[in-house]
Amino acid sequence: MASVHESLYFNPMMTNGVVHANVFGIKDWVSPYRISVLALLYEMTASKVSLPERRRLNKLILPLLQGPDITLGQFLKTVEGCCHQTAYAVKLRLHEMADGELKDMEYFFSTLPTPFSAFDSEAYKTSVVGLFMRHMLLAYNKLSFSQVYKLYKSLQQYCHSHYAKPIDGQESLPALVADDSEMDLTSTEDTVGDRVDKVELDTPLHESELQSDTSSSRGPLSQKQAEYFLARQAYLLKNDENKALKPSALQEQLNNMLKFNPDFAEAHYLNYLNSMRVQDIFLSTHSLLHYFDRLILSGNEGKSNGDEGYGRSLRYAALNLASLHCRFGHDHQADLALQEAIRIAQESNDHICLQHCLSWLYTLEQMKGSDSTVLTEDSVKMAAHFCLPYLASLGIQSLVQQGATQGKTAHKLMDALKDTDILHWKHSLSELIEMSLAQTTSIWRMYGKSTMALQQAQLLLNMSSLEPVNFGVQQNNTEAFAVALCHLAELHAEQGLYGSVSELIQHLKEQFPPHTQHAKLWMLCDLKIQFEQHMNEGKYHLADSLVTAISALNKTEGLYRKAQVLKALKRSTAASNILQQLQVHCEKMKSIEMTIRVLLSTAELHWESSGFSTTLPLLLQALALARQHHLQSLASESILHLAFTQLMLGVPEQALNVLHEAIEPILAHGAVIDKGRAMLLAARCQMAVAGIGTHRREQTDVCTALLAVKTLTEAAGNFSTLNCKERLRDVHYLQAQLHHFLGQTQERNKCAMLFRLLDQELQSPAPLISMRL
Repeated sequence: MASVHESLYFNPMMTNGVVHANVFGIKDWVSPYRISVLALLYEMTASKVSLPERRRLNKLILPLLQGPDITLGQFLKTVEGCCHQTAYAVKLRLHEMADGELKDMEYFFSTLPTPFSAFDSEAYKTSVVGLFMRHMLLAYNKLSFSQVYKLYKSLQQYCHSHYAKPIDGQESLPALVADDSEMDLTSTEDTVGDRVDKVELDTPLHESELQSDTSSSRGPLSQKQAEYFLARQAYLLKNDENKALKPSALQEQLNNMLKFNPDFAEAHYLNYLNSMRVQDIFLSTHSLLHYFDRLILSGNEGKSNGDEGYGRSLRYAALNLASLHCRFGHDHQADLALQEAIRIAQESNDHICLQHCLSWLYTLEQMKGSDSTVLTEDSVKMAAHFCLPYLASLGIQSLVQQGATQGKTAHKLMDALKDTDILHWKHSLSELIEMSLAQTTSIWRMYGKSTMALQQAQLLLNMSSLEPVNFGVQQNNTEAFAVALCHLAELHAEQGLYGSVSELIQHLKEQFPPHTQHAKLWMLCDLKIQFEQHMNEGKYHLADSLVTAISALNKTEGLYRKAQVLKALKRSTAASNILQQLQVHCEKMKSIEMTIRVLLSTAELHWESSGFSTTLPLLLQALALARQHHLQSLASESILHLAFTQLMLGVPEQALNVLHEAIEPILAHGAVIDKGRAMLLAARCQMAVAGIGTHRREQTDVCTALLAVKTLTEAAGNFSTLNCKERLRDVHYLQAQLHHFLGQTQERNKCAMLFRLLDQELQSPAPLISMRL
């Protein structure tokens, strides 16, 4: 790393075409900010700097040369972060010139050691620094006396404005020395012309917080400044939206840029991306169409391809418009735009564009709820034929997702993902690697394998990204990371670790603020976790207050949660109506998981009216669906309900045998509440087998009762973790019965006292234990 950055000074071979392009993109006029950079380079060579500090300063040079001008305070603060001693020396050097006379600035330029005037200079003459210094010296030597004087006055203003106090609540803006015509290397006359004097930005373009009241006074940016700004913001919107400008601030900057150059196509495209962040359909469509219009008018396409360039812009404009409508859920408009793109691409025989259209076509069919397996398979085959690994991998991942919902076995899905991972690593498709890991996490969660899901989520979060780390972005804040973090939050909530959950949610809020496009993921996750916590604690009024917010993010989840609250509040009729509605909707949308949950909730409603025999068909249907689609957690839940029903029908031995089939997966992968319910049900079955409540007292009955005591103790520990006081009250009631049966008076009285305390605290009548699982 050190050798790369030190090559800014020494190694001429590192100044390849890209770097040279950046160097010659530097403004062709001198400014106080550029003098500050020269002072920094002078102090780095004149003073003794430690090796770590020199490396940090070398890494800082290129952004200072390529980036837009910044104020002296920001410049010194940036340098001070690398080396405090050098920052202080640069500050003194600048103030010596600003507080002195014109000859002090001229003396600085005459004594500046350059690769061309000093043999002992550390900067190589063809390095980035060497070319920059030559560029600036040539520009300075071309200045007339009046221009040098203006440069000196501008330097004074630049330095003194650092200490000047704002007037009338506005920051003073240091002005540049002159316009392009004054400092242009090709200018031979001392003419100012009628150009607008450029004004230095008080806040650099890369700051997240911009002063809105100074936008009207900002002048036009240079071409390189605008390109740097657009490239940086586009990169941040893709990789770390939280570090990009806020939508309103970015919109203000783009409006200011387009005011001076309305035909700047790239600015229109960034405006389109920015509008997508705030779900502004009108402005995003308007900006997207303007981007392609300006792209055609600029002639960039036509110069290389003639009329074909014009047609290429049209078909990709239609394709992008289709993707825009897909994102907003406008199926009909997206279908029309996509058909238009397909027609133009077929006329031009553009197979690459047709392949992109096919990938969006099966995506659109999935959004409509149709079976798009055949289209997806065709897309994968064609993408492989035209050597488009990105589209081929996306198609395979889409097939895996469809296979998971259609009941494909886990090993087939994982084999397909393994093959795509090989493709990802071969072509360094880091974004798709992240998507693959997030999808694997979701599949394991769906199958009920919490340990495997946790492992995959941790693997994704600890993976080093293959993307180049630019602009201080440390990790890609993509949808895959949001999905993995949400899974981790839910897994921790299932184990009752709400402290860790709050930290994860807080991290999600910081990384994905509410205005970002992936914020809905953690919002829904947070609401669901809060809802389950309130339901476990018996705070149904608080859970009910979250239903509206959940429905706003996911209507199906909101209806299911509403039915749960109504069932807990004994409003069985209203809950039954909602569940019937939900079952019809889920069967239509082929949502297997929600269908099974609705069937289980409907069975619980039948329990309340003692209709245990009528629940058997519902529970067997839920169990068959769960096993057919390999949903282990839902299958275990269905078996628990079957065992409870058999217990209520008077066959505890059979219920205990059935329960043993589900108890192992629940203890291995289940949530704490499921473990507690399973142990409580097992204890009740054991008590029924032991004949608790009857007059017989055999040795086998005593052994079974002692086993039930241990089981209830474990169940009490699980319920205590989640603060489930209602279920703890049931446990203490059964414990008192057991100890009375065993003749343990002291333990019986203790459990009876705990039951009494919880009953007084809850201030609600204890529901019949036989009416709920």
